[in-house]
Amino acid sequence: MIEYFAEMIHELFNPAGPEFYILIATLIFLAIAWKLGAFGQIGKGLDARGNAVRAELEQARSLREEAQKLLADYQKKQKEAEAEAAAMIEAAKAEAERFKAEQIAKIEDFVARRTKLADQKIAQAESSAVAEVKAAAADAAVKAATTILADQPAASAGNLMSAALNEVRAKLN
Repeated sequence: MIEYFAEMIHELFNPAGPEFYILIATLIFLAIAWKLGAFGQIGKGLDARGNAVRAELEQARSLREEAQKLLADYQKKQKEAEAEAAAMIEAAKAEAERFKAEQIAKIEDFVARRTKLADQKIAQAESSAVAEVKAAAADAAVKAATTILADQPAASAGNLMSAALNEVRAKLN
């Protein structure tokens, strides 16, 4: 391996080979470039490019942080909106239950009032029917008494009348 490097160095510095002239031309070119300040310009260009890349990286980092903050804000707002929606749903369910209970109470009250009114009407109809039956019985008794008294002599009519009235009173009470 050392022999390989020794042979390369020999070819480079051998004025008979083309490598020697390439080396000389390269050294002259580099010297002229150094004298004109090309290396400084290249360094400045590389530094400027490095600074631009660094600025772009910093800007990308700040944009990423801003995007993460926005994402966190939107996630927070989404959670708040979900919580608000859940609260609204719960409130609506509670309101529906309250309304349902209120309506059931109203219906029960309505049914109770209607039942009471029906019971009153039934009781009234019963008392009316009893009164009508009593009146019809009294009328029938009076007609029967009148018919019997018309057929009987006057003396026994008074006794029969008293007995019939007592019998009617007993049945009516």
